[in-house]
Amino acid sequence: MGLLNKILKTDNAEEKKADVDSVDKVKVEKKDKPVVSSEKKVAVKKTVSKSDKKAARRDDEKAYKVISHPLITEKATDLAQINKYVFAVPINVNKNEISKTIANIYGVKPLRVNVILKRGKKVRYGRRFGKTKDFKKAIVTLSPEDRIEVYEGV
Repeated sequence: MGLLNKILKTDNAEEKKADVDSVDKVKVEKKDKPVVSSEKKVAVKKTVSKSDKKAARRDDEKAYKVISHPLITEKATDLAQINKYVFAVPINVNKNEISKTIANIYGVKPLRVNVILKRGKKVRYGRRFGKTKDFKKAIVTLSPEDRIEVYEGV
């Protein structure tokens, strides 16, 4: 690793040196023009648009423990047309955690989160009886301008 770091440092040093040379040329060109010192610098207030209010995407290791996977069914695809997306989540997760996780993974802030507890079905394999796992469905409602690409890679 030491050799690689030295190579990278020398490359970065050469790039910085080239940048400094170009900055010096710009300063020389600007010195030829007369500069009026009576101008005052005015702080410009940056306006925040709706697109800037979106939540930033973050890589969170725990996020995929909260949201298992998106549910892709006929009903879920119909709901996607009205900006409602359906996800399978563990039973012990609450609405606030789901909302924060959606914001972290997809970079959109949900308007509403509804949850449905789905009980497992009784099944039988030959003479053996059992039950499938219980899970929770989370229906996430987004604002009309937000979208989630759920069907990527399907």
